[in-house]
Amino acid sequence: MAVRGRGRNDIDRAFETMRKERSTGILILDDPTIGVHRSRIAELAVKSQLPAVSTLRESAEAGLLMSYGTDVHDLWRRAATYVDKILKGAKPGDLPVEQPTKFGPVINLKTAKALGLTIPQSLLLQTDRVIE
Repeated sequence: MAVRGRGRNDIDRAFETMRKERSTGILILDDPTIGVHRSRIAELAVKSQLPAVSTLRESAEAGLLMSYGTDVHDLWRRAATYVDKILKGAKPGDLPVEQPTKFGPVINLKTAKALGLTIPQSLLLQTDRVIE
């Protein structure tokens, strides 16, 4: 089931809908609007006993169970390299298109505990960052 929410009221209604539909987890596709409400989403997810996963590590840092996606800060650093090359005279069309190369999970153990979940040690060993 897809539930959409942009503002605080939409997010509250989305959680009410998920409760009624007996959802068992949440996948959040982050965008700037959702990013503003990360903490509220994390709060409602724990309150609703719904494990929530996001594509941005900042969401796990805000209290979601985990995130898995590209390291946005690494992308920004790499973009700065492109800007530097262009300012030094490189033609943008001549620069290669790059794909993200740094991915990694972040797991929030405080949230896992609040949800009554045990994260396997094998997964924790593969995690870029564990929030305790």
